[in-house]
Amino acid sequence: MRALLAALAVSAAYPGAWATLAPRSFFDTFPGADRHWTAALPAYSEHLVTDVGAFYLGFALLLAWAAWRPARGLVVPVCSAFALFSAIHLAWHSAHLDALGTVDAVLQTASLTAVFVASLGAAVLAARSRVNGAG
Repeated sequence: MRALLAALAVSAAYPGAWATLAPRSFFDTFPGADRHWTAALPAYSEHLVTDVGAFYLGFALLLAWAAWRPARGLVVPVCSAFALFSAIHLAWHSAHLDALGTVDAVLQTASLTAVFVASLGAAVLAARSRVNGAG
């Protein structure tokens, strides 16, 4: 459980730190490695990108905290909220793949699906845990 929560924290910290500290770079080149998923979207807004980065960093902190101290009372609500966000995020991006090539569309959809499944899975596993510690 701790490894899953730590992986989710990293998955939120990576875009969160980048979007917060370098919003234009994030918009132009996310996720990196010659991929440009965000730049394929509508016009750049520094305010929006920075806000999204801050949101991701907030979740990264909560997920890291849950990994450090995995208790059902923390893991279930944090992972449930991240799963809700991830489902909505996945749905929006799945409906807006036109500007991406096939490889990028598949990679983006797969990565967003993985985060959704992982966060939902962590919430379910923690909710089913018989003891207070979810680890």
